[in-house]
Amino acid sequence: MKPQELVFYIATSMLQEVGPIKAKQLISYLGSPECIFTESASKLSKIPNIGEAIVQEIKHNNVLALAEKEMEFIVKNDIKILTYIDDAYPYRMKNCEDSPLLFYYKGDVDFNAQKIISIVGTRNATDYGKQCCKNIINDIKQHNPIIVSGLAFGIDVCAHKEALNAGLLTIAVLGTQLGKVSPTSHEELAKTITKHGSVISEYHSQTKFDSKLFVRRNRIIAALSDATIVVESKVKGGALITADFANQYNRDVCAVPGNVGNKCSQGCNNLIKENKAALIESGKDLEKLLNWDIEEKTPKKVQRELFVDISAEEKTIIDYLAENPDSFIDKIAIACNVPMSKLSAQLLNMEFKGLIRCMPGKVFRNEL
Repeated sequence: MKPQELVFYIATSMLQEVGPIKAKQLISYLGSPECIFTESASKLSKIPNIGEAIVQEIKHNNVLALAEKEMEFIVKNDIKILTYIDDAYPYRMKNCEDSPLLFYYKGDVDFNAQKIISIVGTRNATDYGKQCCKNIINDIKQHNPIIVSGLAFGIDVCAHKEALNAGLLTIAVLGTQLGKVSPTSHEELAKTITKHGSVISEYHSQTKFDSKLFVRRNRIIAALSDATIVVESKVKGGALITADFANQYNRDVCAVPGNVGNKCSQGCNNLIKENKAALIESGKDLEKLLNWDIEEKTPKKVQRELFVDISAEEKTIIDYLAENPDSFIDKIAIACNVPMSKLSAQLLNMEFKGLIRCMPGKVFRNEL
């Protein structure tokens, strides 16, 4: 993408009245982010769900100048950007309506790797929680997953460190801009992670510190991965917010159970009790949940049945998955014009026939 085009994406992301959902709607309606700033106020006001406050901000804000300044900062500090239209943008996250229009990052990692897991928990982690975190990561390291967390105190930093100790890549999602790691004591760890994974943020360098940004950050932790594991959490906390986002995104959620008298385990125990999370005691439980054990033990079929009865709708789905591998069910439903209520059963039947496979993270792949 040309630098000038990228400036318009950055400027759009800087609009206070325009969140990621409306930003994508504007771009879709007008054709490009540049048109957001070149169209007349009268035409902008006619766009559905775009009120006067947004029009006024677009026309009277100096975000284009700020975006130019941000572009200089990015080049100077060797920061990379991915917009939601880039091929390398995480496909798991792209499927989420409120995913960021763009994000900034340092380090090299495949955001579309086959296996990505988020591990989160309380800032006041106990020895029990840290040991559980370590055991789970060591149990699953043979599958070479990328470990995602938020670089906070407690379970988050434990997850990053144990991933590095296990020789795994890790992604740290910040609630601040890349230049200001919070807490500051984790700056050196952040530098290490950029060499063995990536540090990312949706916030530009001129963003003012706000605790609410950490809450928004949690949706990215959930959206990046196939499953979110909550190791320890009090009754209320950021880890539970991340779990809620993961459930909203139709991702698997796991929770490590704990002593009923320990405040750090109450959040996890409640998730399990309310059927919002699967109980996990070890990496073996995660392998079973995500079918990793079956995937790696089952040999590939040498020859498929030659005369499989395929309906017209099944052929449409197969053709779509051939062009769009690892697609989520709602994306298939829209593209193939099949009602969601009917599609679930149809995909299951196609899996029985060996036409498709349900992959970790509840995405589907063509097997023909």
